[in-house]
Amino acid sequence: MNGDPRIILLAHGSSDQRWCQTFEKLATPTLESVPGSRIAYMELAEPSLETIIAEGKRDDIDTFIIIPLFLAAGRHLRKDVPGMIEELQQAHNVTITLAPPIGENPQLGHAIRDVVNQELERQKQPA
Repeated sequence: MNGDPRIILLAHGSSDQRWCQTFEKLATPTLESVPGSRIAYMELAEPSLETIIAEGKRDDIDTFIIIPLFLAAGRHLRKDVPGMIEELQQAHNVTITLAPPIGENPQLGHAIRDVVNQELERQKQPA
């Protein structure tokens, strides 16, 4: 078995492909720099969490870390995702760790500040 965990960036999902593309763009720096990392969707889009876990198991991965691309831990992260994790661990004989949502990381607050400052500067530029 491979000793390195597979990182899964988990987004909610949407039937609107434009919504998914936004998260795929956000995930690109991680997907390009963390070997084997993947994006998955909780619902309404593919690849699903089930798909990514099954693919990982076929690749001989038995440890996964889910990084939720959520701003806060609402019902999905408190109930739905832990239930999905429990089922997936039993079905695939893997270990899955659920990290805190990305919104709880103070670095995100700094990134938001930087975006706001960039927009303020952009607004000052003559058209």
